[in-house]
Amino acid sequence: MEIYNFIIENKEVLKIFYAIIIGAICTVIVLKSDRLFRLSFHQGIRYFRNAFLFYGLAFVTRYFISPFLPEPPQIILKALFEYFLVMAGFFLLYSLLWKKIESTGTDYVSSLFNKKLLIFYFMAFVIIVLDYLWNSYYFLFSSQIILFIFASIISFSNYIKNGKKGNFLKFYFIAMILNFFAWILNAFVALYFEWSQLILIFIYAMNLIIFLLFLWGVIKVMRVKRKWQGKEKG
Repeated sequence: MEIYNFIIENKEVLKIFYAIIIGAICTVIVLKSDRLFRLSFHQGIRYFRNAFLFYGLAFVTRYFISPFLPEPPQIILKALFEYFLVMAGFFLLYSLLWKKIESTGTDYVSSLFNKKLLIFYFMAFVIIVLDYLWNSYYFLFSSQIILFIFASIISFSNYIKNGKKGNFLKFYFIAMILNFFAWILNAFVALYFEWSQLILIFIYAMNLIIFLLFLWGVIKVMRVKRKWQGKEKG
């Protein structure tokens, strides 16, 4: 109980530390996954990298810019926060689907802006407009829950197909499942508990675990890749 009271009393400061940690994790994942792409030229890694670029932008917008601005600009920043979150989820899903949508050997195509991705940018825009009109986050929650259901199924299927060779796929699948439950909890808290502080603390902890899990997976794959390259050179 004392720990809980301490967290509640210092929640604004702790939110800043939470955002700094998540932002740092996103930065490391973006840099390391970019390096991993240059080593492997695996197209899906580019979209995975972009997902954490957008997650990083979302957390910077929400925790480092929005609190220091007056109400009118905050409305725009809240919309940007939601937009970045939705796009991050879409990029994670696209990192699993790109082989079914694109032809191989398309590294010259921009991984941020191309014709295939326009539908996701448009869908993200529609979602934030609907939430603005309804004055809620219902469409955000619904879209992410549905998205991570599909992402969990696809990542599990990929893990089964690749077996022990799928070093990163195991972490990917677990992280997708955790993401799914995190969004379920977010929606549940918003609808029935009016953002209960206790459950929000649990959600923040789960989010931190999810991001650390992705970071761990990226670092593990980097080590395997470097080890394999070292053997190849030897």
